[in-house]
Parts: sequence; structure tokens; C-alpha cells
Amino acid sequence: MTKRRMATVVAAGITLTALTGALTACGESTGGEGSQSADSGKVYYLNFKPEQAEQWVDLAATYTKETGVQVDVQTAASGTYETKLKSEIAKSDAPTLFQVNGPVGLAAWGDYAADLADTAIYKHLNDQSVALKGEDGSVQAIPYVQETYGLIYNKAILNAYIALPDAAVTSIDEINNFDTLKAVVEGIQANKDALGVQGAFTSAGFDPSSDWRFKTHLANLPLYYEFKADNVTGQPAEIKGSYLDNYKAIFDLYINNSTTERTLLSSKTGEDANADFALGKAAFYQNGTWAYNDIKGQAVADEDLGMMPIYIGAEGEENQGLTTGSENYWVINNEVSEADQKATADFLDWVITSDAGRDSLANTMGFVTPFDTFADYLPSNPFIQADAAYTEAGKTAVTWNFTVMPSEEWKNGVGQSLLEYAQETGEWDAVVTAFVDGWASEYQLTNG
Repeated sequence: MTKRRMATVVAAGITLTALTGALTACGESTGGEGSQSADSGKVYYLNFKPEQAEQWVDLAATYTKETGVQVDVQTAASGTYETKLKSEIAKSDAPTLFQVNGPVGLAAWGDYAADLADTAIYKHLNDQSVALKGEDGSVQAIPYVQETYGLIYNKAILNAYIALPDAAVTSIDEINNFDTLKAVVEGIQANKDALGVQGAFTSAGFDPSSDWRFKTHLANLPLYYEFKADNVTGQPAEIKGSYLDNYKAIFDLYINNSTTERTLLSSKTGEDANADFALGKAAFYQNGTWAYNDIKGQAVADEDLGMMPIYIGAEGEENQGLTTGSENYWVINNEVSEADQKATADFLDWVITSDAGRDSLANTMGFVTPFDTFADYLPSNPFIQADAAYTEAGKTAVTWNFTVMPSEEWKNGVGQSLLEYAQETGEWDAVVTAFVDGWASEYQLTNG
């Protein structure tokens, strides 16, 4: 997830009531190019992605202008979505559209999920198997974006390093495993003054706008390799932590070679990390395709933007691609009126088929979508292009396994132990305990 200028969005979210005009005596509203009858339904979307909050508000306003249908958009602040959803779903004017992050999220909210089998967003999926289904076979959740993350890097800084007489590589393409990455990172850190940077990596901040990068996205790598080695599918009741030494190695590389002393990371935010990279102060930045909108147009030119896999020293990682998947699934609330459910499905149909909707998702929000309606709307995002290049080269994409993490509390336990380790107030053994023992206990709590 992802995941993104999150700290700047207030917990109450951004709200739009896109109904224009006034109610007339005959029970209709007027305004824009359409009109809305009293029983035609309305839409309330509780959005998960703060970095696209304003774009969704704008898109809702466009839809209202065309149709007259009321669309409200609220966006939860970083790390508060579940809390916000629990609060909003209990209200009489509950969200008609909300999100889950995958099978574990759907397990918590499946009772509210309408069957989407007859909707346009299901029919237009390139691969309908990616939809999440209930035990009765109903289509309950549909992904609307596929995202990719890895190590974003500044080609200009790396090439300046490569030009140094003692550089560990002669080409960026040689960085295809952890040992080589480590040599390059430590070389940049040792020569940071000569290279005009403040560190090899951006700060690894641990406030809610940034800690998900490590307790969730980075934690995906040891899970991926363990699940791959043990042929694990679905959500296991227990994990072994087979690759936690590798997790420690890459995390150590981050915190020992960054723009910020490791003991000061608790004060750093996602905005700080983004600024480190966007202003050319660091060569590497762990983040995803969604970060492009926050980076573009600043000190780093598009042609200098690249993304490589996160290498952790696992066997065969030379053939590893970027980490690609989705934790953004639309769910229509079956507890709202049939009119509101239909209005919501119609809105989503428009989002994925209209020029305005497709242009917004692909070009303004920068999404790669799983729908067959987007053949002519391919984003120019250089990170998406990097993912395509790895795929074309035959590299194996790393799957998103954090969608089966047992709970948010598990992530928080891992994150807290990582921070204490980084600040040198805790030992790595505490991370291992939070990771392995915490998984088992949280699985039992959430699964009975």
C-alpha cells in the first residue's frame, strides 16, 4: 500500500457535496447538464488514498456537472482508514462505496459487500479472477489499481558516483543483488560531500505517513521469499521468519546510510523523505509508482527517475522484478438503499469508461488499472515504465503478500520494534518476536 503525502490530509478527510442547484417543487434538483430525482440515489465514497484526495473531489464534481447526481468524497488520513470506516459505516448516511485491502480486509467487511457480478467494473476486468469473492461465490470486491514499488533512484547521482575512481560498479545495470547494492550505497554515503548529497537513502521516518514503508512494504520481502520457499498460499496461521536476517540487512542499509541519523528517525515524516529525494539530497527512496506526482516537476528530471527491485540477499534475486499488486479494492455497501447502490455502480461505470474518468485515473492519478477500457490511457509515469521494462526482460515480479498480514496491530508491533531498534533503544530480537510470535497471536485473535 502503499501508500503519500498522507500526513497532510486531516483525519476528517476532504469532503465534497457535488449536488448543484436547488430542489424544486416536483422533487428534482437542477444544475449542470443533468438533473436528479429524489429517488435516483446518491454516492458517498470513503477514499483510502490521501495522495489522490483532491483528484477524486475534482472527478466527483465533473460527474455531478454531467449527471446532476450527488457525489460526496471523504478521504481518511494516513493510518486511520479502518477507524474512519468503522465510524462512518455506523451512521445513517453511511458510505455507499468503500475500500478493503485484500482478503483479510474483506473478511472483516464482507457482510457489507454487495454482489458486483452484474456491474461494469466486474465485466470490464481484464482478468476476472483478480476479484475477491465471498463463500457463496458472490463478487464482493474489485481492484481498481495495480501498483508497483521498489527502490526509486536518481540516475544522475548514481552516474556521478560511477564516475568516481573507486566506484563499485561501472553501470547501474550491474546493481541486481544485495551485495552490489550495499557496495554502491556505502560508496555514495562515503562520498556524499563530493556528490553533493546528504545521504544515499532518504530518511526512514516512523510517523504514520512513513512507517508503512517498512512495517508493511519492506516486510513483504521476507514474507514473499518464505512463502515462495514453503509453497504457502493464502494466510498461514504461523510463519517461521526464515528471511528476517535479510530483512535486518536491508533495514540496516537504510538507516545507516541515510540523510538522517538513525536515532532521530522518530521525528521524520513521509514529507521529509519525499523532499530528500525530490530536491536531489538522496540517491535512493523506497516508495512506489504513486510517489511520482509528489516528485515530478522539482529538482530531479523525469529522465533521471528510475526504480529497481528491493534486494535483500535472497537466492535468485538477480531475476527479481519490482513488487507489484493491489491493496485497493472497491466494495459497494449493501446496507444502503438500492437506489444508492445503483447510483454508486453507475458512477464507477462512468469512472472507468468515460474520457474524463479514464484520463483522471491514468494521467492525473497515475494509476495502472486492471480494466480493458484503458488501452488508450497508459500513464507516462517513469516508474510504471520501469516496471514494464523489468517485465519485458523476463524478471519475476514480487507479489504483494502484505494483504494477508493478520492485522493492523501486527504491523504496528513490527513498526514499533523497528523504531526502537533504529533508535538503539531496542534489540533486533524484539523485531523477530513481533514478526513471528505477533503473527501467531494476531491470527488467533482475528480468526478465533
